[in-house]
Amino acid sequence: MTPVVLPSKDTVASRLFPPEDRALVGTFVKTNSVHIVEILGGSSLDFIVVDAEHAPFDRAAIDLLVLAGRAVGMPVLVRVPDTAPATILSVLDVGAAGLLVPHVDSARHAREVVALTRCRGGSRGFSSATRAAGYGLLPMAEAVDAVNGCFIMAQIESAAAVEAAQEIASVDGIDGLFVGRADLALSMGLVDAKHPEVLAGTQAALHAACEAGKVAGMAVGSAAERHRFAPLGANWFIVGSDQTLLRHGAEMAAAPAASV
Repeated sequence: MTPVVLPSKDTVASRLFPPEDRALVGTFVKTNSVHIVEILGGSSLDFIVVDAEHAPFDRAAIDLLVLAGRAVGMPVLVRVPDTAPATILSVLDVGAAGLLVPHVDSARHAREVVALTRCRGGSRGFSSATRAAGYGLLPMAEAVDAVNGCFIMAQIESAAAVEAAQEIASVDGIDGLFVGRADLALSMGLVDAKHPEVLAGTQAALHAACEAGKVAGMAVGSAAERHRFAPLGANWFIVGSDQTLLRHGAEMAAAPAASV
């Protein structure tokens, strides 16, 4: 029988770290459709993030979207709705390339999240009968290595998180910080994600990530906004979502023809 070659976790994870010469760009997927993942797999995006925090995805849906991503060679991360052990375990068992974790407000919380992703030195439960572990094809030691840990972006989206950003970035197993400006604004009593106080918090979080040698990420609404924040150290962007891409495409198609 021909041996089955499984995707290397390290190979997939390495694609989520920005090279020195350019930033990485992805988008949120908020629609439960494997076809969307397949289509985005043919684009120039570097990764996608299934938004299980703000869109209606259950475990079965995430399973299929991750499988679709693997089929087209597109790394699929998941923004989890919470950090309950069962939530983290289910996402990682289906083979997600990494986690985007909302509302990480302290180094203690960051360490707890990391522990939930690790069988060795952590608290993650192990099963060899999962996609991530090769469906039983690997010896136990190799299977444990295959599922031990993952790429983790900790979301900085409160004033408290900004204050603790340096400590969070220093936690072993946290690969980067990701600024969520909308919730950051709300935590400051503001309803403007572009307010100077929010910008200052964003800059502080990006600086903390860069100082720690970690990935510096954030969500932006356009390529123009991406270019605005790149000089501040941001090198990992989520630009809009499948919904905004669809809407913008529709608006362009419906725009009046240019006069000759």
